[in-house]
Amino acid sequence: MQLGIVTYNIAAKWDLPTMVEVCSELGFSGVELRTTHAHGVETTLSAAERAEVKARFADSAVTLVGLGSAFEYHSADSAELRSNIDGTKEYVKLAADVGATGVKVRPNGLPEGVPVEKTLEQIGLSLREVGAFAADYGVEIRCEVHGSKTCHVPYMASIFDTANHPNVKACWNSNPGEVDEDGALKPNFDLLADRIGLVHINRFHSGYPYAELFSLLKATGYEGFCLAEIAGGPDLDSAKELLRYYKLCFQLLGGE
Repeated sequence: MQLGIVTYNIAAKWDLPTMVEVCSELGFSGVELRTTHAHGVETTLSAAERAEVKARFADSAVTLVGLGSAFEYHSADSAELRSNIDGTKEYVKLAADVGATGVKVRPNGLPEGVPVEKTLEQIGLSLREVGAFAADYGVEIRCEVHGSKTCHVPYMASIFDTANHPNVKACWNSNPGEVDEDGALKPNFDLLADRIGLVHINRFHSGYPYAELFSLLKATGYEGFCLAEIAGGPDLDSAKELLRYYKLCFQLLGGE
């Protein structure tokens, strides 16, 4: 498996040259660029600027794993839902232009007064639409196991059953709720195991069973990216020192 970073938190204030330089220096082989952050890879970029981003990564040892959007499909407001779907499609075009292999989206809740099954179906159908659209651009849609209620893994499994599209993948998010009441990870992991296209990891001291997660991932043949979504230090040097330790922990826990 390959170790990289999510720019959310630790690299939120880094410009693109700094990010590529730090990842190259420390051996982090991929990044997911979170929207609104200092790197500025957004849909407002011109064609020339998009080509420049693509060239920067192509000329480095760092893979642009994906774009981390905040688009979500749970709203009961049809106009808001359509805005999120259409926004996702614009990010798909951006991903294709800058050489990113995927776009991360998420569910983020269950609206009050709406049957749970109806919302889960709506999310799944929305994912099917954007997944089919993105397939034409060679870009994956990666749906994060996310939201205070929607992160319930059986709910996520229902969403993916409805989406039913090979270009819609799961982004495993290393949430405490992925561990069942008996402290086991495998029952929930197995619900999404054949759909996982990306993995977010966070604090190794959180109590989450990372050694078990990495073992389960390897058993499925997963050879993709595990992206660190962690807070950094007060300056670049301290952030780099943290990442050095993080990489070592990843290796000792069986990530490589």
